[in-house]
Amino acid sequence: MCSHRPACPAADRPDRDAAQTVAFHPEQGWSLLCNGTIVFDDTGELLPTGAVVAPRREVRAGLLATAA
Repeated sequence: MCSHRPACPAADRPDRDAAQTVAFHPEQGWSLLCNGTIVFDDTGELLPTGAVVAPRREVRAGLLATAA
């Protein structure tokens, strides 16, 4: 899919998010990369194969609450 030089990383590579954005829809919360990956605002991804990459959520210290 990519016609950039140098070519963007393929969708099956760990650095796939470095591919260039070809469609940006912030009102809907997603972007399409030139390697066919759909990236969602919550950091989840849908690969061209149909595989789903779960969102990568960071846990910040001090934001966790303990139930009494």
